[in-house]
Formats: sequence, structure tokens, C-alpha cells
Amino acid sequence: MSPVVPEPLLRELGRTEGGSEALGLLVRDQHTRRLVLLRALLDAASAAPAAVCPPGRLDRLRQDWALLEAAERADRAAARSVLLHPLAGPWAQRCLRGLTAAAPTPELTTDLAHFSALAAAAAIRAGLSFQARLTAPDGLLVLPTLGALRTGPRTRTAVDIAQTEGVVTLRQDGLGTVTVRLGEHGARSGDPRWLPVLTLPAVLPGAAPVPLDDLDPYRTAGSGLQRFGLSSAAGLDSGERAAWRELWAGVAPMLRIGGAHRTAETVALLRCLVPLSPPPGSTTVSSAAGCPSPREGAAQCSGTRREAFGAILSSKPATAAHFASTLVHELQHTKLAALADLTPLHHEDATPRHFAPWRPDARPFDGLLQGAYSHIALADYWQRCALGTDRSSARDLAWAEHARCQEQVGAVLPVLAASGALTPAGRVLVNEMIFMYHRLADTPPPPGHLARAVAYVGTARMIWRQRNAS
Repeated sequence: MSPVVPEPLLRELGRTEGGSEALGLLVRDQHTRRLVLLRALLDAASAAPAAVCPPGRLDRLRQDWALLEAAERADRAAARSVLLHPLAGPWAQRCLRGLTAAAPTPELTTDLAHFSALAAAAAIRAGLSFQARLTAPDGLLVLPTLGALRTGPRTRTAVDIAQTEGVVTLRQDGLGTVTVRLGEHGARSGDPRWLPVLTLPAVLPGAAPVPLDDLDPYRTAGSGLQRFGLSSAAGLDSGERAAWRELWAGVAPMLRIGGAHRTAETVALLRCLVPLSPPPGSTTVSSAAGCPSPREGAAQCSGTRREAFGAILSSKPATAAHFASTLVHELQHTKLAALADLTPLHHEDATPRHFAPWRPDARPFDGLLQGAYSHIALADYWQRCALGTDRSSARDLAWAEHARCQEQVGAVLPVLAASGALTPAGRVLVNEMIFMYHRLADTPPPPGHLARAVAYVGTARMIWRQRNAS
């Protein structure tokens, strides 16, 4: 029997690269999992006791499912752009947990009502004529991937929605009609009650634009942001949106400097950016396939969520170079998490016991692997930036970042390589990471940067030992 992931593709991914075949394999598998999850949600609703999912709510779910099927028949790609939207993943998993719980959860009614909005958004994208009544919780009716309607201060508001010949109308009793048209630049309306999702231009001509979603109610739900003093940035004003767009304009050139593979993985994997509020502090940090967790003094944070494949959560980076590095970093977490879903990489337990120079806390083996994988990609990116610029200030910054990341990876690679719990696929992956580490070392940074990086990692290790003496 042939392996799930052929060894040549594993080797590509181990070098933090991945051509169209490797990336396509990851994307197709994640999309299949999403569609199965959505079907499981409907099945769970059908099997749930009436106390959890009353007959009226089940009937509405089935109507919404029928609308989704009609949208798929009308335009499959358009409908699936909504069904496969990254932020539909956290919502679907939350619904599934609620439907399979022993007793009704307080938020389940609102969560299930969101299915109607999802189905309506798919029908709008597919150009399907339809009409339905939706419920807006907390003064905002969100149509995923499109935008949101401000409905006023009431907790729950009924909104009648219809689409005819490509024109969407949204009507509240006594408040008139809001008209929305879907065009090249998103869903637009002249009515200030409508808030469109901001779309950032595609990284490559012909690729899809990238939504900067500050509206979806499930963008950070269940992410654990609050544990780290972080929060999502909701309702960006025009100045903040302009700042994100201006910064984004410099990302594509930086990705090209970082290598064609960096542009390719961004086009293949990035489907949504979720803006976060900046954490208190002063250095860029990132988490491994989970909620952001900044060190003390962090001015930028970023992260990914396993259940939101294709989404990156990030506060606004300081420069286009750092924006591109955030994409490089987080997309490695996206790749490695998707790869681990396809084939196990190790059988280590989840005990947090390992030193990682990029975190103050002890890390489980999987977190160590995730962090090393993303940091070696960063070392590659920053080395290419250092070699690809004539500006001395930019070159110094890039060498400093490269040296730090390279030294951090060097501190943990022996632990990964020595593990007897790596699967054959995991062993191939780690061996390729080691190969890449030595390849990068063939072009070392200036001695001063290297010395500072060695001192940085040494100090981090000493502090970690003091904090984690037990």
C-alpha cells in the first residue's frame, strides 16, 4: 500500500517548502474534513433530544441545508467559498459540541441560528434567487465572507433577506430596506448600516483576494485569547483599514524576496486574516497552531487555529517585512497541522517538559516540533531578505532575525532528532529540517549577529531553567 503522503512530498514539506502537489494534498484533505464536519453537524442535530434541538429548530436546519444544496447546484465553487471559509470551522465544531452535550448549552440557539446566515451567504455567492428570515443576535447580522448589517440595540432582531437578479435586500420592520450588491470588490451598499468585509488585494494576479475579517462572530470564539490578555480587533474604522491595506501592499514584494515558495504557499493556503488588538509590550512573538501567547513586552502577536484552516490571527505588524514574516511563520503551523491530520508524525505524549527558546514555558514535544518547523522557515526567509537587499539597515535587521531564529532551531533540533517516538513520516520530516538547518549555515550571518544570537539563546535557557526548575 502506498503511503498517504508520498516521501518526495514529505521531503518538500520537511524543508518548509511544498509544490502545488504537496500543498494541494493538504488543502483537499482539509476541505474534505470540513464538509464531513458540516454533515456531522446535521446528523447530530437529527439525533439530538428535543430538549437540545427542538423540532422547530431541526426543521429550520433542514431548510438551511436544502438552501446550501441548491446553492451548490447553482455554483459549486461560489457556495463552497462560504462553506470552506476558515471561520466556519470554529462555529461548526462549537455547534457539534453543543448538539452532543448531555444538556442544552446557553449559546446553542444562537450558534444554530448562524447556520441560516451561512446558507444565505452561500446562496448569495452562488447567485441564487431566494428569500428567508434570519435572526441577528446582539445588534449585528453577519453574513460570512460578505459583511454585516447593523440592526440596532435589541438582543435579537428578525431580518428578512432576499436575492433577486443579483441584488440582495435586507429589511427590518419599521427601518426600511438595505440594498447590497456583490461585485468585484465585495458586497457593497450605500447604506451606512451595511459593513462590508475588507478584502486585501491578491498576492499574485489571478489569485483570490484575502479578507481581513473583523466581523465574523466566531473569529476568536474559543481561542483562549483572554487567557493571555489579548482580544480581537472589532469594527476597524476607516483609518485602521487604510493602515492595514497600506502595509499589505508591501507584503508581496517581501514574499518574493523570501523565495517563490513563500508566495506559492500564501496563495495556496491563506484564506483569511483576523485582526487582533496589539498586546502590551515590544517584541514580535507567535504561537504554535493555537491561540496567540505573547512574551512579556510583546508589541505584536499572531497565531493559527487548527479548526480554522487557512486563517491567520494577527495584530498589525510594524513593517511589510514583518507582515510577510508573520505569514511565513503562521503558514508553517498551518502546513504542519494539516500534515499531522493526514499522517501521524510522532507518538510522544503531551507532557510539557521541553525547553523552547521562543517561549518562557515548558513545551510538549508537538509544540517543540511546531515551533522548530516555523522558526527554521523564518531563518530561511530572513536570510534571503538579508542577501536580497542593498539597504544596510534592512540587511542588519534581517541578519539579526535570521541569526536568532537559526540559533533557536539549533538548540532544539537534537531533542527532535533523538526522539524514539517519531513515526517514519516524522523521521523524514525532521531529517529534512536538519538538512535545511545545515544548508542555511553554509551562509552564516556576520559574526556580531551570531554572537548576539548565541547569547540570546543562552540567556533564554538560563531563565527557563530558573522558571521551570521543577
